[in-house]
Amino acid sequence: MSSDFGKKVRIQIFGQSHSEAIGIVIDGLPVGEAVDLEEVQKFMERRAPGRNAYSTSRKEGDVPRVVSGLFEGKTCGAPLCAVIENTNTRSQDYDKLKDMPRPGHADYTAWVKYDGCNDHRGGGHFSGRLTAPLCFAGAVCKQILERKGIHVGAHILSIKGIKDAPFDAVSVSAEELQAVAEKAFPVQTDVAGEAMQAAIAAAKAQGDSVGGIVECAVTGLPVGAGEPMFDGLESVLAQAIFAIPAVKGVEFGAGFAVAELFGSENNDDFIYEDGRVKTKTNHHGGALGGISSGMPLVFRAAFKPTPSISIEQDTISLSKGENDRLAVTGRHDPGIVPRAVPVVEAAAAVAILDLLCRM
Repeated sequence: MSSDFGKKVRIQIFGQSHSEAIGIVIDGLPVGEAVDLEEVQKFMERRAPGRNAYSTSRKEGDVPRVVSGLFEGKTCGAPLCAVIENTNTRSQDYDKLKDMPRPGHADYTAWVKYDGCNDHRGGGHFSGRLTAPLCFAGAVCKQILERKGIHVGAHILSIKGIKDAPFDAVSVSAEELQAVAEKAFPVQTDVAGEAMQAAIAAAKAQGDSVGGIVECAVTGLPVGAGEPMFDGLESVLAQAIFAIPAVKGVEFGAGFAVAELFGSENNDDFIYEDGRVKTKTNHHGGALGGISSGMPLVFRAAFKPTPSISIEQDTISLSKGENDRLAVTGRHDPGIVPRAVPVVEAAAAVAILDLLCRM
């Protein structure tokens, strides 16, 4: 099972949704970097479950216990390891799933791949619960990046077709990214946020769920991060983002919309501004030839609706070899997009720090 990422800054995530604990090992961090664990905790609380009406009722403290890698508050060269205890599991809610795979989940594919030895409780190692240690890594990397003048931020761009105002791909600022991060519901337009919350509540009342899109921007990224072909900026970022459970699509800059443009419309003209090379527009999203251009890096990630819903669905009985019906019980998010916002930031921060350390 491959649960590691990175070449210079390398992370490995361990644990299962209902195991004793989950955690992460981060190797290759720059030495001597201060890590403010209080700020790490604040960042992780943005993802933590059970904090509002639109998330799962499973409540976890998500307090990371650092067991190595820090000395006197700074990275010391040893691998940084953090452990997060699972304290609020209800494994009996998942008894049926050992035999009846949930539609939309990895239950069936994991059962086949691991010869029935997979941990089915709460999705096991495939659970969104494993994004908690990813957020720990992202919070650490964000602090290091911010000291370099690089800022990573995200917001909910849409939920069930209800849209927030997008980031300005040319002029989005670190201050704007911080402002949306401080909101309880991370949108730029509060009216849109209220409509999104109503859509989540309506789906929950029907035993259903909704998906949406998270938009992320990175400011201050210097020219030159990323390599051509397989280690390009978009390639590495996409690998990290697709590791987030429920992500089904990633696009950079104008994304799929470029397919409808002429070259004269899509090309971003170069200009000098205050002695710096910039582009008038930013359809390329901050990456050209797999290399950062110095413009804001802008990308979006599409999240599918939470597959665990209480509406009865068709499935199979693995033991009987016949068709069956299943209504999923337990505690699940009717819409994971709000909690996914910091996870996207975290994955981006890890990938970008790794790329910068390769320069």
